Amino acid sequence: MLNILFAAKSEKWTEYEAPLKEAFAAHGLEVTLSTDMAADVVDYIIYAPNSGLDDFTPFTHCKAVLNLWAGVEDVVGNPTLTMPLARMVDPGLTEGMVEYVTGHVLRHHLGMDAHITNPDRAWIDTPPPLARDRKVAILGLGALGSACASALAALNFDVHGWSRSAKDVTGVTCHAGDAGLMSAVDGAHFIVLLMPLTPETENLISTDVMCRFAPGACLINPGRGPLIDDEALLAALDTGEVAHATLDVFRTEPLPPEHPFWSDPKITVTPHIASTTRPASAARTIAANIAGHERGEPLRNLVDRGKGY
Repeated sequence: MLNILFAAKSEKWTEYEAPLKEAFAAHGLEVTLSTDMAADVVDYIIYAPNSGLDDFTPFTHCKAVLNLWAGVEDVVGNPTLTMPLARMVDPGLTEGMVEYVTGHVLRHHLGMDAHITNPDRAWIDTPPPLARDRKVAILGLGALGSACASALAALNFDVHGWSRSAKDVTGVTCHAGDAGLMSAVDGAHFIVLLMPLTPETENLISTDVMCRFAPGACLINPGRGPLIDDEALLAALDTGEVAHATLDVFRTEPLPPEHPFWSDPKITVTPHIASTTRPASAARTIAANIAGHERGEPLRNLVDRGKGY
């Protein structure tokens, strides 16, 4: 019998209780799953960083913490979390991100806004370029970034990817390291941010980076809000250096009503919905990881504490 603590907001327990129990049963695991149990008997913690749990010291028997979110920047630096930490890598999360990114790239590529909001009833008959003539830069080639890069490459875009360390994605021109960043964004028409948030990536999208974009480029950020220097972005939008920004993540969420992003016609604000952990598929991912670990297999999707993701 495994004792598993579910540490997340109370409303998440309502969503996850049944799918988790079903997933554990499918793997033949006998578990006691609860939101409240003695710390010294807990074998695993299913965890959301906004749960309020921030002291892991009492969990002396815990084998691993399994994050419900893809992002771990809010927990990876916790000095009391000494046990293994696995981040969420889930098919539903990936599918949602691919749909969001390809949808917004195609929206801007096809110039759909001009046809949807056309109060003058202008006959705008200029066709867009073909995808083969548009460069897309995907910054961050983890599970989500690689999947988005592959999907856009399949649509015949000229896709370039960038990551801190060298990656190989079929159909994608891959760049790495500091020098590779500028090569990836140089002349890019669409730039998609899917990097983790670390001290090295905060404010990475600065004036120096944005000036390398193709004139009138579109920036899409479903990754982390602080990846962008907000003031530099507003300035680039004012000059037309960047034509539009579709932003799903922000330094403060919900985005305050007085924030200038709301009133800028060149910014689309979406409320952190690009990719959401779906309880059914996330539960299967967590159960499979725990079941494998109980069989002696290595935990999947372990966080590298040195890298921060």
